[in-house]
Amino acid sequence: MEITLLIKTVMGLIVLLAILMFLLFVPSTKKSKEKAQKKNTSFTSGSPVVKTESTNTSLEYLRSIIKKKKSTTAELKNALELIIKHHGIVHEKLGERAHPDFDIYMDILFTICRHPNTNKDILLTFDRSLAKLNPAYKKEINEAMTKGLTSRRV
Repeated sequence: MEITLLIKTVMGLIVLLAILMFLLFVPSTKKSKEKAQKKNTSFTSGSPVVKTESTNTSLEYLRSIIKKKKSTTAELKNALELIIKHHGIVHEKLGERAHPDFDIYMDILFTICRHPNTNKDILLTFDRSLAKLNPAYKKEINEAMTKGLTSRRV
């Protein structure tokens, strides 16, 4: 009685394994439809269409990249370039005070100074680009950079 139960169990497991292997190697219809659509849209009138990768350029997304400690140097550089390109100009000062939105840029400067994968080239490029686009905030930018660099643990 025990041997028949063991044989039935092994046969059931083999059938289950065969079904799973079949599902693994059969191409999904969703994937094949996506591939077919890509093939159809990649060529129009005989000339190839250049596809550009759309990137998320929202300031919150770019800040999240900078705040991640595991972001690479290339990711940091790309995120800072996108910040300068899309969000580089800060609102005008309110008299002597900085605009409240400048706090975001101070946080970015402070965070990038403390990031483990940053280097001097990234810091200087971002600092100079931001100061060039916002000459009224040059003093505040330098102060934020100084605070960030002095807060680093060396």
